[in-house]
Amino acid sequence: MAAPTTAPAERGSLHLPPPGPRRRRAVLALLAAVTVLAVAGGWLVYGSSWLAVTRVEVTGTRVLTPGQVRGVADVRLGGALASVDTGAIGRRLRKALPRIGSVEVARSWPHTIRLKVTERTPSALIKKDGKFIEVDPTGVRYATSVTAPKGVPLVELTLSQSPSVRLFGTKRLLQTAVEVAADLPSAVHKAARSIRVRSYDNITILLSGGRTVMWGSRERGGEKAVALTALMKAAGGANRFDVSAPSAPAAE
Repeated sequence: MAAPTTAPAERGSLHLPPPGPRRRRAVLALLAAVTVLAVAGGWLVYGSSWLAVTRVEVTGTRVLTPGQVRGVADVRLGGALASVDTGAIGRRLRKALPRIGSVEVARSWPHTIRLKVTERTPSALIKKDGKFIEVDPTGVRYATSVTAPKGVPLVELTLSQSPSVRLFGTKRLLQTAVEVAADLPSAVHKAARSIRVRSYDNITILLSGGRTVMWGSRERGGEKAVALTALMKAAGGANRFDVSAPSAPAAE
């Protein structure tokens, strides 16, 4: 009679002994250490003075002052740097100070909030009720002052009975003049004293020294800028420049 045989263990199965007390204690100690570190880290970042806001640094201002920007930013000193809402600060600044075109709000560890401001640059001025409205190259009206900033051309509408008023309206014609100002070459823009609009397709730039530029309409502004730059180099002594047809500029 054959002797009984032991059935082989099921292939692929693995039986581990239950963890002993020593292993359980090690796991519990590790979990406790992780918990302590997490709590300590949270307190360090959000509750301690080691990473609190003690300074607000402002850069990039030209007309505005750093004090004005800090006041509107309203960053609470002594609060946790990690909990500062940088997005809310940016929105507050752009809403309350429209002169700000953009602002970067960043944390600088361990104690500083940095505000990098870019102010709008005036491309043209519009006079209304004895005051001057500054308009940037995109057409945004962002500031009003009683004195005209230097080096910025004033838009003048001399439309009289021009049909352009009925076709386009005063607001659109003002915007057209601002767009022309944005297209002017840098050197010409600095010398420009006013942009005179007689009609949609009859726009003249008055420069320092009694010089004038016949620009024509708003169309093909980039081509006109290139033509005017070349024309003023070739005929620097002229007093009148005509780039209304940029492919055939003239000077006299």
